[in-house]
Formats: sequence, structure tokens, C-alpha cells
Amino acid sequence: MQSNPKYYLQGKDLSCIRDDRELFANLCFAVQRGQVLLLEGQNGSGKTSLLRIICGFREPDTGAVSWCGEEIPQSQYYSDMAYVGHLDGIKKELTVLENLRLSLALGQPGKLSIQQALEKVQLVGYDDTLIQALSAGQKRRLSLARLLITHNVLWILDEPFTSLDKQGITLVESLMAEHCANGGMMVMTSHHDVNLQGVDVQRIRLS
Repeated sequence: MQSNPKYYLQGKDLSCIRDDRELFANLCFAVQRGQVLLLEGQNGSGKTSLLRIICGFREPDTGAVSWCGEEIPQSQYYSDMAYVGHLDGIKKELTVLENLRLSLALGQPGKLSIQQALEKVQLVGYDDTLIQALSAGQKRRLSLARLLITHNVLWILDEPFTSLDKQGITLVESLMAEHCANGGMMVMTSHHDVNLQGVDVQRIRLS
């Protein structure tokens, strides 16, 4: 992780209207290195809409999101940010190794090699396995392994614990805590209680 104290994400006076219904208004937040912003709420409360605004996929109806003091979208933001949606985002016709090589080709190399990342997510020995042969939990862990091989200060995760068992959840939580301890930051949604030891977790409850 690069040492840059200027990394911070900020949302100011955000609002979102969908189907003539106001999901949220006057929403403000700030996330710095080592911190997590956890978006909570029932289905339809606006969590994914807010996540899409933070990613720059959708414009807010009012307000703005900025990265390091500059309003997004901006090229530096997309170099520093990695997004994993509620779908795994991996190519089923490729192998585990081919998927990770593709991710590496599209991003900046991180600290971990592909083999080190596979060890971290407990997929050693699956290099040449086609995606359709993996379980749902293994696919989810593979999608998160992509974060480990590329340099991304900010992780944006939509329901990262989907399809994971208790052991898988514990594993992913440890990777998240390690990312923050190394100076990273995260924005995430989750229906599960999040146990991130030693991490500053801010919560926004949407209703």
C-alpha cells in the first residue's frame, strides 16, 4: 500500500430519488485510511443506490462525492478504487488462474502475487479449475482475491459475505482488517454483523 496521508473519501449533502421516492437526503460522510464505512438497512432502503453513487456509476440528485478533495468521476479515483458487487464478476468460461491474470492485467500490481492471494483465500490447487466447477463460496472468495493482487486503497464491496459459510466470513473479515491495518479503507454493505477487530467502523443506517 502506498504511503499517502491525503487519501480520503467524502460525501456531502447527498440525496437520491428513485421512482419518485426519496431514498435518502442531506447525507454526509468522510472515510480516511484505516476506516470502514458500513451501509446498513433493509432491502430497498437505498444501500446499493448509495454504493453506485460512491462508485461514480450514478450521479446523486443533489450533493457530490470527492476523492482526495476532488469531485468524482476522476481517473485517479478509478486507479485507487476497486469494486466487488453482489455478483461475483468473474468469467465462467475461464479458469481460476486466467481470471486472476485478467484482473492483474487491468489493474496496478499489488503486494501479493497470484499464488499468495490464492493461499490467502484458501484456493491453492485450484489454478486450472474452471469457474463452473467451483462452489458458490469459492467463487465469492475468488472475486475477493482479485483485490489482493492489485493496488487499490479503497475497496467498495456490495454484500461481500454472500454465499460464504462461517469459516469463509471469518476469513474475509481477517482480509478486510489486514487491508485497513495496512492503510486501506472500505465502503461496504452487509446484512451480517461485521466483526473487524481493531478497525474504526462508521455506520450509516438507511431506512
